[in-house]
Amino acid sequence: MAATDSWPLVICDAGPLIHLDEIGCLDLLTDFPAVLVPEQVRSEVARHRPAALTHPGAELRFVPAAISSEPQLRALVKAFSLASGEQGALSLLKHYPDAVLLTDDAAARLAAKALGFRTHGSLGVLLRSIRVGRRTKASVLEVLHELPLRSTLHIKASLLQEIIQQVENLSDS
Repeated sequence: MAATDSWPLVICDAGPLIHLDEIGCLDLLTDFPAVLVPEQVRSEVARHRPAALTHPGAELRFVPAAISSEPQLRALVKAFSLASGEQGALSLLKHYPDAVLLTDDAAARLAAKALGFRTHGSLGVLLRSIRVGRRTKASVLEVLHELPLRSTLHIKASLLQEIIQQVENLSDS
């Protein structure tokens, strides 16, 4: 996805809600005009990290999302073994095709891409916060260095190191 600082709408999967809350960055979702959370995702987050659903300042809109029976989506759900949260988010995207799907799930990203939707993840939201002036480079680096200890986000150590290097190379302007 091309870098953009203004997204019309965000549809959130469970991962970013959980992971951004774990690293103390859930407030970054307030930058977006609306964050839609399918009921299936709300249920999943309620089981794993209920505090993320009531974070002050994070205005999440919980919405019903009927799971689509469209053949292409059904095939992707089967091929990628997508859980109900991802299915709800992808189904909701059908109603908001200009929205961005926030997900940390690689299979959900592939399915969204196959359906023509844009995706971003927790780390993208964190990096975006530098561009829009919500976080300093130093504070983002601190979060990235502590990520393996503070978050359940699964990321290869080599990829995390590459992201840290990219942030270190950013100018301080």
